[in-house]
Amino acid sequence: MSKWVEGTVVAQKHWAGLLYSLQVDAKLAPFKAGQFTKLALAVEGEMVGRPYSLVNAPSVRPHEFYYVVLREHPLTPRLCRLEAGDTIYLAPQASGFLTLDEVPPGEHLWLLATGTALGPFLSILATDSPWRRFHRVVLVHAVRRAEELSYQEQIGALLARHAGKFVFVPVVSREHHQTALSGRIPRAIEDGRLEQQAGIMLEASSSRVMVCGNPAMVADTVDALERRGLKKHRRRDPGQINVENYW
Repeated sequence: MSKWVEGTVVAQKHWAGLLYSLQVDAKLAPFKAGQFTKLALAVEGEMVGRPYSLVNAPSVRPHEFYYVVLREHPLTPRLCRLEAGDTIYLAPQASGFLTLDEVPPGEHLWLLATGTALGPFLSILATDSPWRRFHRVVLVHAVRRAEELSYQEQIGALLARHAGKFVFVPVVSREHHQTALSGRIPRAIEDGRLEQQAGIMLEASSSRVMVCGNPAMVADTVDALERRGLKKHRRRDPGQINVENYW
């Protein structure tokens, strides 16, 4: 299999600040919701690639990627300048274990994300699996400012389609927002505000938690969950927490 396949940009969307999403038409191998592949461009004669999670469900095209521009990065400032019709390269095979088939059975599914780590959870929520396997699904998206709460139309459609089964909890850390929790996810777990907002208890007996975000958030969130009696899931030692660092 070739290291890269050629893709064509379908659309580019600027959400706010340095947040963008890119839609790409490309022939990728079948993938699972929650997985990632690499996007790449030629920079000074060499291919520069970086992993990004797929936002679209496996059955949906074009492929979509949600990303933040890092000014000193060799790739992302070039990504955000791409326009419809431009060429981009992708790794043909997706990978990663932030997928529902790695999550043991349970009653409630919690999806905890910061920033662009929302992407893989949107892919998962666009499939039938979470709604078939769990009684309630809670999506928590933590950002610095309210303008960074992207994909609200898609989340709103999920709320309408799965009324009574789906809960969305926004968390904003650097400004007050009347419909969002303040601070960080770990603190909202520790003081009980997250459970109160969701209307569901975080318990080892019923909760299965997927955590995706920057390494500090992941570590602090896992620590807060472990103090509540939950533990990381391993195939040989089943638990309640599945994680992936994403930054």
